[in-house]
Amino acid sequence: MKSMTPLTVIGAMLAALTAIGAISWIAWSSIERERAASAPPAVARPAADIGGKFQLIDHMGKTVTDADYRGRFMLIFFGYAYCPDVCPTELSTMATALDLLGRKADRVQPLFITVDPARDTPKFLADYVANFHPRLIGLTGTPAQVAAAAKAYRVYYARSGAAAAANSGAPDDYFMDHSAFVYLMGPDGTYRTMFRRATKPETMAQTIAEFLDKSPAG
Repeated sequence: MKSMTPLTVIGAMLAALTAIGAISWIAWSSIERERAASAPPAVARPAADIGGKFQLIDHMGKTVTDADYRGRFMLIFFGYAYCPDVCPTELSTMATALDLLGRKADRVQPLFITVDPARDTPKFLADYVANFHPRLIGLTGTPAQVAAAAKAYRVYYARSGAAAAANSGAPDDYFMDHSAFVYLMGPDGTYRTMFRRATKPETMAQTIAEFLDKSPAG
C-alpha cells in the first residue's frame, strides 16, 4: 500500500477538524435556539393566584391595608433597606418607569414592602424610600404581618444562614435572601402582571401604560 505523504496527513487532519467543528457548531446552534425559545420574558404572566389582603404600617407610622389603595394600580416590590444591590436597583427601575409614564403615573401607587421588619422601622424606611421616588411608600409591620403579605404574593424570604453565622458577633449585621419580582396589581387589587429582575424601565413603563389604557380612569 502506498504510504501517505506529510501533506496528505495534514490535509486529512484538517478535513477531520473541519467536520468536527461543523458538527459542534450545529449542536451548539441547536442548544442556543432551544435556550432562547425557553428563556422567560421580562414580563411574566403566571397563572398562579397572586396578591390578597394585607395590613401593614407605612413609613409615616400609619396602619394601612390593601383596601387603602383601591382605585389605583399598585406597583409592589418586596425587599429590605439594608439590601446592597438588588433592592436599590429594582426600586430605581420602578422610579424611572414612573417618571417615563408622566401624568399616567398618578394612577399608580408604588409600594416597597420590607421582608426585614426587625431593622426596617417606619422611620428608617421614611429616610430610605425618599432616595428613590417622592411617591414611593415603604411598608413594614410585625413579623406576622409581613409574613402574611409575603405569603399572599408568593414571596420567598429568609435570613441568610451563611451571613448570620459569619456575623454571629453582630446580630444586626446580616443579609436577607428573597425573591425579586415587581408586581403590578389592578385598581381592584387583583393581579395584572409581574416583572422579572433586571427588567428595563422602558419595558416596565410600556407594559404599565398598556394596562392603564385598558382600564378606565376612576
